[in-house]
Amino acid sequence: MKVGDVELRDDVFNVKVKKHILWEVVKWQLACRRQGTHSTKTRGEVNYSGRKLLPQKGTGNARHGERGANIFVGGGVAHGPKPRDYSYTLPKKVRKLGLKMALSDKAQTGNLIFVDEVNVGDAPKTKKAVEFLKNLGVDKEKVLLVLPEKREVVIKSFRNLPNAKVLPVEGLNVYDILWSDKLIIEKPAIELIYKRVEA
Repeated sequence: MKVGDVELRDDVFNVKVKKHILWEVVKWQLACRRQGTHSTKTRGEVNYSGRKLLPQKGTGNARHGERGANIFVGGGVAHGPKPRDYSYTLPKKVRKLGLKMALSDKAQTGNLIFVDEVNVGDAPKTKKAVEFLKNLGVDKEKVLLVLPEKREVVIKSFRNLPNAKVLPVEGLNVYDILWSDKLIIEKPAIELIYKRVEA
């Protein structure tokens, strides 16, 4: 497969896209990102006396125990959430296949752009980042830039732009690829992407 003047491997950039695989990988990614710190108090944890509210018989009222029972306002929660880990394992094969499919989707829909270098000068400048996107004609779209390695100057230049993300090859993931309208890859990063999906 060819994009511009770049020859690409069909086993990475021209794979048949299956929505279900992409859905599985994105679901796994978002589950792993969840903090899982939500918490509610059970009836054993609320700050009330354990004394019986009123006598069991003879008052004409319903039978009640302590004030912290879950049927009372301010009482404990019966089956509320507790801190937990939402992450689970997804087979490596599926994760790699998902990455190939996400890249293939961008290539097949013509939303893949290759550049020699993302050049924004020696110091971080958002203005230079906007100029770079304008020159490519993608300043109005959501853009993901992929670099061969982490470069602070580029990351800091783009981080104030709400519709631009910068990732090194090692951080490339299905969710961010699908989030973007255009995927911009530096040419030196191609070989590293091949290694990433083979490793």
